[in-house]
Amino acid sequence: MADVDFRQGSYPVSGPGTTNLADILERVLDKGIVIAGDIKIDLLDIELLTIRLRLFVASVDTAKKAGIDWWETDPALSSRAARSALQDENRDLRERLKALESRTDDESAPVAAKEDRGT
Repeated sequence: MADVDFRQGSYPVSGPGTTNLADILERVLDKGIVIAGDIKIDLLDIELLTIRLRLFVASVDTAKKAGIDWWETDPALSSRAARSALQDENRDLRERLKALESRTDDESAPVAAKEDRGT
C-alpha cells in the first residue's frame, strides 16, 4: 500500500482521472483502433483451419482519412450505390437490346430484299 504524505505544504498525488465510456468512445472513434488476431486450429500438428481477423474501429471521417470507404459503393449498404448499380444494369441491358435489335434488322434485310424481288 502506498504511503501518502499529508505534511503541510505537500499535496496528495491524485490517481488517474475518471473518464466515462462516452469519453473513451470519442477518443477511440476520433483516432481509430486496430485489433488484429489469428485463430489457428491444429490437430496432431496438422493445421486444419486458420482464421485471420482484422478489425478497424473508427468514425466514418477517420476511416475515410485512412482510405476506407467501401460502404459507399456497396449496394447492400448504400441507397446511392444501389441506385447507381441499378442505373448501370439498365444501361447495360439497353445496350444489349440495341445490339440484338440491330443484329435482327441486319439478318432480316436480305430476306425482305428477296421478297421484294419475288423469289
